[in-house]
Amino acid sequence: MTSESDLRWMQYALDIARRGQGAVEPNPLVGCVIVINDELIAEGWHEVFGERHAEINALSRCQGVDLTDATLYVTLEPCAHHGKTPPCSQAVIKSGIKRVVIGMQDPFPQVDGQGIEELRQSGIEVVTGVAQQEAELLNAPFIMRQLNQRPWVIGKWAMTLDGKIATHTGSSQWISNDKSRAIVHQIRGRVDAVMIGHQTALSDNPSLNARPAGPRMAARIVVARTPALKLDSNLVSTANQQPLIVTAGPEADGNHLEDLRQHGVEVLRFKNNETILNELLLELAHRNFTNVLIEGGAVLLGACLDQNLIDEAHVFIAPKMVGAETAPSPIGGEGIENMQNALNLINQTVDIIDDDIYISGIVSHNNSPDV
Repeated sequence: MTSESDLRWMQYALDIARRGQGAVEPNPLVGCVIVINDELIAEGWHEVFGERHAEINALSRCQGVDLTDATLYVTLEPCAHHGKTPPCSQAVIKSGIKRVVIGMQDPFPQVDGQGIEELRQSGIEVVTGVAQQEAELLNAPFIMRQLNQRPWVIGKWAMTLDGKIATHTGSSQWISNDKSRAIVHQIRGRVDAVMIGHQTALSDNPSLNARPAGPRMAARIVVARTPALKLDSNLVSTANQQPLIVTAGPEADGNHLEDLRQHGVEVLRFKNNETILNELLLELAHRNFTNVLIEGGAVLLGACLDQNLIDEAHVFIAPKMVGAETAPSPIGGEGIENMQNALNLINQTVDIIDDDIYISGIVSHNNSPDV
């Protein structure tokens, strides 16, 4: 039975799980706390991919403590298989703990209820589904890759108060302020890839690195059918320092693609222009990419919206107006015909960053995990 105390401690476990963001992917974020008589005895979280899981980190801080009357709270079902580390379910059983409270079941096929069953078979009382919605939201990217075989796609854009991402002449630097751009760099530093469209790469000549560096070094990806990136561009000239992937369709110039490869660029060539985006996301999932940040432009973001591929949005609105019908807006594509079918942003937060308005949240659509 779930109590107010169970909810409080599970929320604490969820809070500390977030400390692993950017360091543990493609593994899920997991937090664990051990409590006796409603007092915290130990805590732990999954800190680094390939190293000890949250339960083991918490249990390691309980040396010499009698855990017979303890309750272990963990945000995700303990694993029951040998992966990079031994099964956590067996460690919990050996600890002597008699009650375990779990946020959500692990959708990973080699776990998926087996850890819960092992605990129950050993005589441990197991309570599941405590703060389940929050646990699923925390690991929505992990769930997406497990259930839909693609990474979690984060859309980001900065726009003026009248909804423009550049003037009618193409001038776009800078719409948002320094603090807003610093937040974007923080996001870049925790994702597996930063993706842009071909025209954005040509017009903006970006670097797409995180400044300062974060816990991950994201691959830079340019989605193109017939790439024409200059070899001295910021992206190509740094391909040997930070991975750069460029897509290409069947009509792409083979000589230019070879030049890109000679400069350290990985070229992914696809047979069908219309399926490049979906095939690319599938390939990234196979490479264990969990989070992909799309920074524009309107064509790429529009294609993602049309195909229900935007899972999370980070939008910066500057108190500026530039006008002009021809000035670009952030999202192109075919769009949605009826307003009642518009995609909604849920679990949203709204912050004022100096003069900018920063809105972020989860995009609610049928392809999302149930969060």
